[in-house]
Amino acid sequence: MNLYGLERSVYTRIARLALEEKGVAYTLHETEIFGPGVVPAEHLARHPFGRIPVLEHDGFELYETTAITRYVDECCTGPALQPAEPRARARMNQVMSMLDSYAYRPMVWGVFVERVRLPHSGGVSNEATVAQSLAAARTCLSALAALVACKPFLVGPGLTLADLHAFPILAYLSLAPEGWQLLAEYPALERWLAMMKSRPSVLRTTSRFESGS
Repeated sequence: MNLYGLERSVYTRIARLALEEKGVAYTLHETEIFGPGVVPAEHLARHPFGRIPVLEHDGFELYETTAITRYVDECCTGPALQPAEPRARARMNQVMSMLDSYAYRPMVWGVFVERVRLPHSGGVSNEATVAQSLAAARTCLSALAALVACKPFLVGPGLTLADLHAFPILAYLSLAPEGWQLLAEYPALERWLAMMKSRPSVLRTTSRFESGS
């Protein structure tokens, strides 16, 4: 399988985590879509909106991260990443949708990018953006904590796509001092995050920001 995306991208990592957990061999093709340049024409041919990631498997191309991870789970051998029981499966889908709709932008762009990535590249944080994003992140964490079991995984005893979807977002949030302090208000989520950090799939996909480079 070929995956077109960026090592530092949350959504590319979600797809990579699914591939890693299923034990699928794949090649990551770094595809820059941000910055001063335009989205490469060859990537626009794969994704009309110029986003990442895109999966290519034997001539079949697929974009949208949740579609990719479900496809990987359903077409590849390895441990199932989606619960069979309807309510657990619905909760998994609810968590993933909630994270996409309400958590990703404030936690990643509003806190991590402003507090970690911008200073890393010589930029200056927008304090108003950080404050607003932390307030939104607290709402998201409260909602997530009310939905999930963390016994030990988000939807119950087994790892699911919900865990793989949530980890990169919360991991980036935790890299900002205020984000780490906020997570400490939710001990079950904090324990879950620490447990996930030791998984081989997570260690094999660690971003340069997490490694401190």
